[in-house]
Parts: sequence; C-alpha cells; structure tokens
Amino acid sequence: MLAAGSIVRQMALRPARLALHLALIVCSLLMAGPFLWMVSTSLKPNDQIFAFPPEWIPRVWMWVDYANAMQAAPFALYFRNTGIYAGGVLVFQLTLCSMAGYAFARLPFPGRQAIFVAILATMMVPSQMLLIPLFVLLKHVPLAGGNDLLGAGGNGWLDSFAGLIVPQAVTAFGIFLMRQFFQTLPAELGDAARIDGASEAQIFWRIMLPLTKPALATLGIITFQAAWNDFLWPLVVTDTEATRTLQLGLQVFQDLNSTDWALLMAATTVTSLPIVVVFLVGQRYLVRGIALTGLKG
Repeated sequence: MLAAGSIVRQMALRPARLALHLALIVCSLLMAGPFLWMVSTSLKPNDQIFAFPPEWIPRVWMWVDYANAMQAAPFALYFRNTGIYAGGVLVFQLTLCSMAGYAFARLPFPGRQAIFVAILATMMVPSQMLLIPLFVLLKHVPLAGGNDLLGAGGNGWLDSFAGLIVPQAVTAFGIFLMRQFFQTLPAELGDAARIDGASEAQIFWRIMLPLTKPALATLGIITFQAAWNDFLWPLVVTDTEATRTLQLGLQVFQDLNSTDWALLMAATTVTSLPIVVVFLVGQRYLVRGIALTGLKG
C-alpha cells in the first residue's frame, strides 16, 4: 500500500515537474536570445542586418567579419590590458575580501559589528558618485606618474594599471559574501587548531580558506565578469592605447554618423567568449556558493 501510494504521488508530480521544466526552457531561450542574435548579426551581410521581418539565419555566412574586426584595432593589446585589469582585480578581491570576511566572522575585536554595518552601508552609495573623488585622488598620488612628494606636478596613477586595479581591489559585497560563508563553517575547527598551537594566520590559510572554495569561486566569477565588462571606470582612468581595455576598443566601430554593426557584433562575440567560458566552468561552484552563503544572516 505504501509503495502504491508513493507511485501515485510521483505520477501526480510529473505534470508539475514537466511544466516547470518547460517554463525553464522557455526562460533559457529568452535569456540566450540576445547572444544568439549577436552571433547571427556578426555573420550576416550588411543588407540583411536590418531586414524586416528579421532573419535569424544568414543568407551568406560572413566569416571574414571576424578577421576584419580583429584587424580594425590592436585587439591583442586590448585583450592583454583587460586580462591584466580583470586578473589583478580578481587576485586582490579574493585575497583581501576573504581576509576581511574571516576577521568579521571569527575574530572578536572592538566595534566589529559597527564597522561591518558601516561597510555594508557603502553599498548604498552609487558608484557614479565616486568617479570624481577617485579621479582626483589618483591624480595626486605622491611620487607616482611624475608627482612630487605632495602629489603635484604629474598624472599620478591616471592612465596606469595601478589606477585601474587598486580602487576595485576590495568591495563591500565581497566582504559580505565571504563573511557569510565563513559563518557557515564549524567554529570547532578553529578551536581545535588553537588548542594544537596554531596561530590565527595558520588557521585562516591552512584550515578555513581551503573550505571556502564555493564562495571563492562565486566571488571570482562575479568579480571577473564585472571587471572584464567594465566600461565606465576604464573610460575615466585610461587615456592611451597602452592601458585601453576591450570595452573601450569596441568604440572603434562607432562614430557620430554610423556604426559598422557586423564588425561590432563580431568583435563583441569574440570579447564575450572568455566570460562565457569562465561561467560555464564555474557555474556549479557559483550556485553552491550562493546557496551556502544565504544560510545565515
């Protein structure tokens, strides 16, 4: 009887699960639609791009657009610059945010809760409000970019990788994410290590940090994607091709009067591939990290 009841319940759940999967498939197609349209546009001849009704399949496959797009500007240099920028921000955030998150989760010190709340409050400040203060601050970094000891006379960290990376080296979101994950780990692990004579640095690096791979992967994917796609901050800080990133390089296909949509879509497709690969490789850790860091408030 119990077995029969279980079978009946499973059969009753099948229509609901089928409907759920169908809804997810439809949502997935809607999400993938813009990306598929971008790839399709990159392979169309110019007279088909604005055809009405829209045509998804190119009549002539213009593979040469990819070669022409990469030759329109020094995209190899832009890839290198973007890799340095995104990689530098990634390393700094994983290191500093994990250390700060561990301190707020496990180390008792005066004003811990108040400081953490103050850090979270910075998330309510729009990033656009910080552009001018950060620009002035970077321009007057002492002994950098031709500046004297008082930070005058040169450009400071403007148009440099230091100017790109350092202001993005730590975020309130990263600290919050790592703190939440550290709070899900058993405190007994640290207590046992302290009894054995381990220092706090050893507990953090050898015991706690290796257990936070899901959270590190989550923060790493979010950070890398944000830095790789960043347009506004590199636009403000950089001034020459030596530090220009991919998102700025894509502007070569646009001017005041026209846009070469085929080449722009081809270059955008190429520049999007690293993000897609990173997401596909780390999506399992991303889902797990978000799920686990939401267990405690």
